[in-house]
Amino acid sequence: MIAIDANVSAPDLVPGLESLWGVAGRCIGALRRRWNEADGTPVFTEAGRYTTRGWTEWTQGFQYGCALLLFEATGDEEYLEYGRRETVTKMAPHLTHLGVHDHGFNNVSTYGNLLRMMSEGTIPEDEWQRSFYELALKLSGAAQASRWTSLPGGLGYVCSFNGRHSLFSDTIRSMRSLALAHQLGHVLMGEQDERISLLGRLFAHAETTGRYNVYFGEGRDAYDVRGRVVHESIFNVDSGAYRCPSTQQGYSPFTTWTRGLAWILAGYPEQLEWLETLCDADVRSSGFSADSLAEIRSRYLEIARAVADFFIEYTPTDGVPYWDTGAPGLVHLCDYLERPADPFNEYEPVDSSAAAIGAQGLLRLGRYLARNAGSKSDEQAATRYTQAGLSVARTLLAEPYLSLADGHEGILLHTVYHRPNGWDFVASGQTVPNGESAMWGDYHLMELGLMVKRLAEGGAPQRFFDTGRTT
Repeated sequence: MIAIDANVSAPDLVPGLESLWGVAGRCIGALRRRWNEADGTPVFTEAGRYTTRGWTEWTQGFQYGCALLLFEATGDEEYLEYGRRETVTKMAPHLTHLGVHDHGFNNVSTYGNLLRMMSEGTIPEDEWQRSFYELALKLSGAAQASRWTSLPGGLGYVCSFNGRHSLFSDTIRSMRSLALAHQLGHVLMGEQDERISLLGRLFAHAETTGRYNVYFGEGRDAYDVRGRVVHESIFNVDSGAYRCPSTQQGYSPFTTWTRGLAWILAGYPEQLEWLETLCDADVRSSGFSADSLAEIRSRYLEIARAVADFFIEYTPTDGVPYWDTGAPGLVHLCDYLERPADPFNEYEPVDSSAAAIGAQGLLRLGRYLARNAGSKSDEQAATRYTQAGLSVARTLLAEPYLSLADGHEGILLHTVYHRPNGWDFVASGQTVPNGESAMWGDYHLMELGLMVKRLAEGGAPQRFFDTGRTT
């Protein structure tokens, strides 16, 4: 269980943030100088050097997004120019990629960050640049929403790259692309000029994910533990019937792959923030079946709190989870939840990227509850989640997770990609992957670092929907 430090504060983490910016500058520069773009997109490191791994093209936006966030943190315009140039010249195919569920990763991390920074005044206002970023995000949201599987009762989901039968937990993070496109006044046009509400599809996807990919301790199956998350749900696409839980990257459908858990934990609090900008009229216009915005907010909060509680309970004391809560080698680690994670153990790898993603969700959930507390218990929970997020961030901003040694191209160490497939590099003398980085881990640590920086300065964390325009 995470040992939550009730006294740690965002200003306490400023020295770690300064280290992070230095590490990021070194790593971004090293990769930029060495990488041959003909080799594809960097995904994860092997012996400290980034390499590619074809599965889906979901990491390029993180590569350039890291540079944009480093500019935002330090004011060094070299990183702005690099991130902006590469976004303009390299990212267009991602906007209309109809074969993936990753638009919230690639496109919001690039075009979305650029539009947000312009709206916040971090970069100068420019009408044509703004229009370009807005058009890109409209295209992305509509393309993502078009990858749709309908279910009975007004439900449905953006299907994973596995096919129309597959709902991934990861995809809740891509609902931000639908939210942005809707916020910018866009709709998806279908056959016979049908106007398809992006907001309606967002609501339906979020409810379907919460209903089938998250457990609430209500006896749904023999492994129904409140807050547990399954990576994938499988549906019969002809009848729309739910068939079974599944997983691609976890150990089993009846254990919890912790990065999938983290995606849920990051996604719903982020959506809760955005829901604060909507009203009941938006719900009615979406075509979704909820009676009111209050009903949707309550549902998202129920999901977010369940997974946050599970994350805290089933993660070691320092806030870094092992890659799956049911990984078979954990039995050899005995009291592993009662001490800090050990990335150098000989049985199972940790996944620091899940910690970086999950910490963001904890911070956002804590702040949301603090703003909307209806009881003393809500206030206590808000403090608990916020302090848990800060406690995890403190761990990641120091060794052995922050990559302080020269010569390594990654920012965040001890991430894993696909343990069941055996893709992750295992160094000589080791029995499990450790010491390596991944593009999503680097990016989400940068995103987490920027959140903490803003809190330390008395501000609020950056939000994907702060674009300066609404419908």
